Amino acid sequence: METDGYFAGLAQILVEGGRSEVNLARAVDAIRTAAADGCRLVVLPECLDLGWSDPSARELAQPIPGPHAATLADAAREHGVYVAAGLVEKQAERLFNAAVLLSPAGEIVLHYRKINELDIALSLYSVGDSLGVARTELGALGLNICADNFESSLAIGHTLARMGAQVILSPSAWAVEADHDQVRESYGQLWMDAYARLTSLYDVTVIGVSNVGWITGGPWEGRKCIGCSLAMGPGGMVLAQGPYGADAVATLRVKIQPKPPIARGTDFAAALAERGYRGP
Repeated sequence: METDGYFAGLAQILVEGGRSEVNLARAVDAIRTAAADGCRLVVLPECLDLGWSDPSARELAQPIPGPHAATLADAAREHGVYVAAGLVEKQAERLFNAAVLLSPAGEIVLHYRKINELDIALSLYSVGDSLGVARTELGALGLNICADNFESSLAIGHTLARMGAQVILSPSAWAVEADHDQVRESYGQLWMDAYARLTSLYDVTVIGVSNVGWITGGPWEGRKCIGCSLAMGPGGMVLAQGPYGADAVATLRVKIQPKPPIARGTDFAAALAERGYRGP
């Protein structure tokens, strides 16, 4: 891993329910833009092909590997970048809210299925059952999805950090009520608090990237996804935050400087205790 760090792109794209071709085209455009801006890693939103909890998944979801993942893999290969992206996965009769980490060679180096899925989406998605970390020239990269980083489910982030992850990549879909007033109630404090907990305890970097756009199907129909993508570095330092809004398309560039893990194995207990952690 390069000690002077590298640039990552936070690709806050528009996602429209059920419109896989146009959504994937936007993702490919964002990969191209970020790569041209010097990024070596591009992070995209959750369920970017069909939209989070959109009922079209029952007919349109694809396997992984499959055509939707292949479109992103081709873009990763063409532009020589790592790509982390959320996709809806079909496996036999089950659907998963999944994510992949693709290498600059277009290979799937991580394939993750969301564990902490919201209860309102469990009639659509099955629950994942594994975690992984990829050792790369950009550092050790872990992968989870959105609500996996709720403060009530930080065991997932703890586990990735104890597995050696230096950067946790989290495709997301952050949504609010249609009449949410950003001036009266600024969005994002729950992610600030949760990310700060992990980054302060483990010296990891966490990158969460949300889509924008109106939700047109499923249990949250009528709500809007509003971006506010967030990159937070060791010690709770905010590295970048995306704009708010249903039309706030943006691709942000942020410098990532991974730090070595604070401990390994059973040595984590003492290292975390020194930082005030009293959990298991």
